[in-house]
Amino acid sequence: LILIGGFVQLLAGFLAFRKYDHLGGAAFLTFSALWGSYGATKVLCAAPVSGRLLDIGAGNTEGFTAGSVAFLVLNAFLILLASSFNVVLLCLTLAMELLAICFLLFTLDNLPLPFETVVLSILSLICFYGATASLANCMFGKNLLMMGPALLTVQSPGKEGGAALPCVCPRSHLTSGLRTIAELLKAGAVCGVPTDTVYALAASCRHPQAIEKVYRIKDRPQEKPICIFISNLEQLRAAAPPISPLLWEFMENVYPGGIGCIIQKGEWLRKLGVGAGYSRVGTQDSIMIRVPDLTVLVHLIDMTGPLAITSANPSGEVDSTHHDMVISRLGHQLEGVLCDGDSDEVVASTVVNCTKIDESGITIVREGCIPAGKVMQIFERVKNR
Repeated sequence: LILIGGFVQLLAGFLAFRKYDHLGGAAFLTFSALWGSYGATKVLCAAPVSGRLLDIGAGNTEGFTAGSVAFLVLNAFLILLASSFNVVLLCLTLAMELLAICFLLFTLDNLPLPFETVVLSILSLICFYGATASLANCMFGKNLLMMGPALLTVQSPGKEGGAALPCVCPRSHLTSGLRTIAELLKAGAVCGVPTDTVYALAASCRHPQAIEKVYRIKDRPQEKPICIFISNLEQLRAAAPPISPLLWEFMENVYPGGIGCIIQKGEWLRKLGVGAGYSRVGTQDSIMIRVPDLTVLVHLIDMTGPLAITSANPSGEVDSTHHDMVISRLGHQLEGVLCDGDSDEVVASTVVNCTKIDESGITIVREGCIPAGKVMQIFERVKNR
């Protein structure tokens, strides 16, 4: 039975390594070696003296004793490591330490049978519970059988939780995180958000003071206009701007995506939900509008209304392509950053002037993630159709 237990521990070690659980793998392989060595020694020494394959007698115990002491020392380190995982693994390593003591006493020919029986019984119960709990929790995806908390916790520098961060930094895949950023924006805050290109600073178009704060945070020249993001083209249709059929067709071919269209500004923006920020977005005569191709940001805009957007970097510096860049560069001036990992692009969107699309066509104001040649191809195809 002891040899079978050693084989099971060996199998558990290989499975743990396949799941990249290096501590669990090392622990179970060590347990397998100890269990197997102890079991093999017991079996080989079980025959009568004349027929023994292995003789542990007077003057012949040094190697076995040294091996059992080595197991004791190695397992002591595993006990310390297991205390940072869960109670069940800690109890298993403690039981293995008792088994190593059994091995040591056996090599010294001084192992009481009741002590060995108790140790093996305790070890069997722990292994049975641990295996059952792991299997049940894995199958049902919840903690049906408790494994116990870690008794020793070690925190790495820079990963001490939200208290160490300069602002609120929820994860984008959590609904609660999206709601947190939406509530901040609706209250007039400035937040870092992911887009389908690079990270951006966002402010609600209903709060002109928040848009002013964006200028201060970026040290952005006042003559440089800020664009707005909407969640879909139907919102623009509902606002009924005076847009020609050609421009509608062009926008239907480039939205959603990394192309922003500059169009004529007008009172229709208030129907779109721009509100009090009307004079702080775009120029006096024009406004750049973009529909992002990023589900997280689209949901956020549905919750907040149109957002004033500009890249999340100090003016003149490279764009931010990860939320960590936004936090480290501008986090101390922001109320929140929606964390979404690496950005989809390394450069900002392409900007196209469409204010005279019917008279003289379009003009590329800034070439970004979408090549100018591709934009012109789309326009020519739409115009010819």
